Amino acid sequence: MTLERKQHLSRVKRVVIKVGSSLLTDSAKKTIATRFLGQLASQIAQLQKKGIQCVVVTSGAIAAGFYKLGLKERPKEIAKLQALAAIGQSHLMHSYETAFKKNDLNVAQLLLTWDDLSNRNRYSNAHNTLIELFQNKVVPIINENDTVAVDEIKFGNNDTLGVLVTHLCEADLLIVLTDTDGLYDEDPRLNPKAKLIHEVEVLDKALEKSATNSVTKVGTGGMQTKVQSAKKMMQSGIPMVIASGHVKDSLLKIFNHDRIGTFFHPTDEKMTSRKRWLSWGVRPRGEVIVDSGAEKALIAEKKSLLPGGIQSVNGIWEAGEVVRVLGHQQQEIARGIVNYSSVDLGQIKGLKTKDIQEKLGRKAPDEVIHRDNMVTLDALREDL
Repeated sequence: MTLERKQHLSRVKRVVIKVGSSLLTDSAKKTIATRFLGQLASQIAQLQKKGIQCVVVTSGAIAAGFYKLGLKERPKEIAKLQALAAIGQSHLMHSYETAFKKNDLNVAQLLLTWDDLSNRNRYSNAHNTLIELFQNKVVPIINENDTVAVDEIKFGNNDTLGVLVTHLCEADLLIVLTDTDGLYDEDPRLNPKAKLIHEVEVLDKALEKSATNSVTKVGTGGMQTKVQSAKKMMQSGIPMVIASGHVKDSLLKIFNHDRIGTFFHPTDEKMTSRKRWLSWGVRPRGEVIVDSGAEKALIAEKKSLLPGGIQSVNGIWEAGEVVRVLGHQQQEIARGIVNYSSVDLGQIKGLKTKDIQEKLGRKAPDEVIHRDNMVTLDALREDL
C-alpha cells in the first residue's frame, strides 16, 4: 500500500458505495440477499459514527422483480424490464429499510434518469436534496428509475450512475462492491494464475483490455464498465476502489487501510463540479464544427468559442443547452453551454463578433460558448 492511498482514504468525509445485483440477490433462494444487506447496513452504521457520510447506489430492482415473478430468463423487451423494475423496486427498498432500521439508520429513496442530471436546475435540486438528507443523518439509496427510462435517458449501467452520483453529491471516494476481488491483469476465469492489481496510478490500454464485460440473468455490466468508470473518476480527481462485497467487513477494511481490492489513484488536479457535469453528467443536444484556427484557440490557448471559427451547425437546441464541439477532422474536442439557439447560430456562424448585432437585430454575447462554461475533451475523448 502506498502512502498516497492512505492519505486519500484518511481525507474521506463522504463516500458513494455502489452495490451490484450479484451481491443483492441470492440466486439459490431466488430472493434479495438480506444477509448481505444486514452486513452492509452494519458497516455503514460504523462509518457514519466515524463521521463519514454514506450514499448507496443500488442495482437490483429488476432482479428483485425477476425473482418475485419466478422467471427463468431475463426478458429483453423494454416494457417487460420496466414492469419488473416496478414490481421489484418497492420490495428492494423495503429490504433496505428493514436492514438499516436494525442498525438505527433511516434511508431515503432517490430514483434518477439521465434527464434529471442533464438539466442543470434539476441537477442542483437533486444535490440540495442530498445535502438535506446528510444533515439529517439519513442514508440515500439511489437507483436508476428503470420504470420510465428508455435508451435515450438510460445511464447504461449503475457503474456509470455511481460516477455521476459521486459528482452530484461531491463525494471524496467511490467504492464499487462487486463479486470479484478487484481488477486482474488477465481474466481470472480464463487464467487461474491471473494477478490482482492492488494499485492503479495510470490506466493504460493493456489494463483496459484485461477487463471483460458480462450480462447475467439478474444484471448487466462487468469489469469493463467498472474500469471505464474508474477512468472517469481518476480524470475528475477523485479516487475509486473496486472490491469484493463477499469479503467480510470489506468497507471497514478499506478505511482501515487494508490491502483490499484495487485502488485507482486520481489525478492531482480536481475538476470543478461544473466541469465534471459538462464532461459526463449531460448528453449534448447537437454539435458545432470548427476550423483549425478555432480548434487551436480552444485547446492550446484556452479561449472561448467565437462565431468566426464555426463552419457548420448540426442539431436543434435552445440557448443554454449543452453541445459538442468538433474539430476540423470531425473529432470531439470540447463541449459546453451554448449562448445561442441552433437557429441563431446558423445565421451568425463565420461572422466576426462586431457583426452579430446587425445580423440578429439585437445585442447578443460575443462568445458562442464562454470558457468558464466549457470543458475541453482532448484527454477524455475516448470515453465519450
